[in-house]
Amino acid sequence: MKRFWFQFEFDNQMTIPAGLSMGCGITALDYSDAIEILRQKIFKNKKVPHIKKVVENIDVSTLDSGHVLPNMNAPNLRGIWFPIGYE
Repeated sequence: MKRFWFQFEFDNQMTIPAGLSMGCGITALDYSDAIEILRQKIFKNKKVPHIKKVVENIDVSTLDSGHVLPNMNAPNLRGIWFPIGYE
């Protein structure tokens, strides 16, 4: 399992799914699995927006301590750990 941190480039601020403006944390088998989780769970089988940045094997302690760290699920389980609510 690998932890991924995705940041997106949105054309219009109104199209950003809830909680995704800072980024998205996913634990998956590999990059393809992470994209599939994004597509199914967050974007509901619609096109995933342009990925501006992806960090593989992210050290979660480097993420925002004021918002991300206190508001995330366990990053050791497969699935979305930030933002919460997309399990």
